Amino acid sequence: MASTSAYPILYMGLPLGALALLHDGHDVRVACISRVQSPGMRRLRRQMLDRGALVLGRPDLSDPAILDLLRGERAALLVSWFWTRKIPPEALSSARRAFGVHPSLLPKYRGPDPFFWAIAAGEKDTGVTAHVLTPQYDEGSILAQRRVPIPKECNAWDLARALDRPSLAMMREVAGRYARGENIPEIPQDNERASEAPSPSDEDCELVWDWPVEDVLSRIRAASPDPGAYTGYNDQTIVILRAEPCRNVPLALEPGDVVSTDEGVIVRAADGGVLLLEARHEDHESSVKGMAIASLFPGIPHV
Repeated sequence: MASTSAYPILYMGLPLGALALLHDGHDVRVACISRVQSPGMRRLRRQMLDRGALVLGRPDLSDPAILDLLRGERAALLVSWFWTRKIPPEALSSARRAFGVHPSLLPKYRGPDPFFWAIAAGEKDTGVTAHVLTPQYDEGSILAQRRVPIPKECNAWDLARALDRPSLAMMREVAGRYARGENIPEIPQDNERASEAPSPSDEDCELVWDWPVEDVLSRIRAASPDPGAYTGYNDQTIVILRAEPCRNVPLALEPGDVVSTDEGVIVRAADGGVLLLEARHEDHESSVKGMAIASLFPGIPHV
């Protein structure tokens, strides 16, 4: 890689992203950190202190004093990697260019939780997208994109972890190309193909047993481990964390009926059964597995 030591950068996101940019030789002037308890924070503080540079924990990017500080660095590039809030226009304008990496194949799944919606929709693959940062959330032109298969049976947490490495690699790649003075084509997003990925509501996490089994299982994986997909039973709310298809379902059951069998607890869906593997009461942090799940559904028949 050509030397990038003279290329001034403002960074916003997780500590590991700033550490990667420093490792690549970039001149990170200010690192604004979205989650100060994340891995790498102590190491980042030490490295930035050695350089006489600043680390700010979750700064208010609309604060005039913070904006003056950022503008004073006269940065060539603002880089965002898992900055969890919208960056206001005044902050974006503090550098000549600004880009971020989003964990979906934009324009699909714009918003804070693309993991939930990609799994809930039954997608077979997703990806990461480097895009120009604009005042409109996740709508800037595409700079680079990489498709990533969604691991079979993964939940939202698993998918987030699966996209960490490719998104970090793409952030480093694009930052390096800017630092070397390369001309990166900017491809406008097709808004007609856009879909939104807001944080899931309670309604989004409620299981509908009239759905086919695969749709129920997709929703369980999408909401796991937090906030968790849930179903009602008597006056209780039961959060279901893991489940699998079950072929041996009593024919007399209606969608939503719950029974205990020698295999475990089964709930009838539209076209078959869902065998519960792990679940908990809404108000409890600890979960139960296997046959113990029957304790969450007192009074269910054993068939």
